[in-house]
Amino acid sequence: MVIAEAGVNHLGRMDYAEKLIASAKRAGADMIKFQTYKAARLTTRNAPRFWNWEGEHDKEGSQYDSYSILDSFGKEEHRRLKEMCDAHGIEFLSTPFDNEAVDMLVEIGVNGFKIASCDINNIPFLEYVASKGLPILLSTGASSMEDIRRAVEVIHSRGNDQVCVMHCTLCYPTEPKDANLRAVLKLQEAFPDKLIGFSDHTLGTVVASASVLYGVRAIEKHYTFDKTLPDSADHWLSLDEADLARLVADVRTLEAALGTGGKAVLDCERPARSFARRSLVAARDLPKGSVLEAEDVVCKRPGTGIPPTRLDEFVGKTLARDVVADALFETGDFGE
Repeated sequence: MVIAEAGVNHLGRMDYAEKLIASAKRAGADMIKFQTYKAARLTTRNAPRFWNWEGEHDKEGSQYDSYSILDSFGKEEHRRLKEMCDAHGIEFLSTPFDNEAVDMLVEIGVNGFKIASCDINNIPFLEYVASKGLPILLSTGASSMEDIRRAVEVIHSRGNDQVCVMHCTLCYPTEPKDANLRAVLKLQEAFPDKLIGFSDHTLGTVVASASVLYGVRAIEKHYTFDKTLPDSADHWLSLDEADLARLVADVRTLEAALGTGGKAVLDCERPARSFARRSLVAARDLPKGSVLEAEDVVCKRPGTGIPPTRLDEFVGKTLARDVVADALFETGDFGE
């Protein structure tokens, strides 16, 4: 599953929101995710920013200053987002940041929730989200295994076991050296009954695509239809439609390439098995009655005759008929 994380890259404009939805669908995403918050319920007015983006309106401002210019969508706007997603045939999802947002999303018919990494220790909020009984994608950026286990246990304590644990490194952007894809294996070991996903903040698509090879089942990437748009720090580090289409194509290729894990002869290999392998071939003209010696045999293609693995069975046997040079031996060529 590929999730286009649109967040608030709609910039409070419904026409931008529809561009995000339509282009994500064209690119092949399974789901598009928004963020649902009000700045006043998310942060104090003086909380320092934890990012450095030169496009801020107020260079010395706070988190509140950044979030407050992007929190204009209310219930009706979210209802419209859901309707547009339905119309374009792509799943709608959002990350709520407070109980009111959770209730609103349930009311408009959301089928699940994403929990941001920053709320992994927000126990009352986790309990409230879990109580709705809907699937949860749980991001784990800046978290220890203890943090993650506690969050999963809290969700379970409310009778909800529908959790996809999302590996994440909470740096914007994340350097490949910090992506730590092998952590996916630790999460699989710790949560063998859970789907494991990857919320990726590296630039480009290589790291996200590679995560499929570690067993990741859901990939989330920040998404925009125009990386040069203002107001949101997410635009410049997001994928655009062409990037997302490449990610989706690569993910589908890698998913197919994983196969079953078993090792057996595939149907596509049968011609090569028959014609590229070797058979026992007469090294010279051999008259009827000759006792076959190892020097009388060479191994050549095609592999439609007696395989080289059976050479010892026929050395020392008497030929029941003439065999010309370069002919494949047949089992009927030998007497008792």
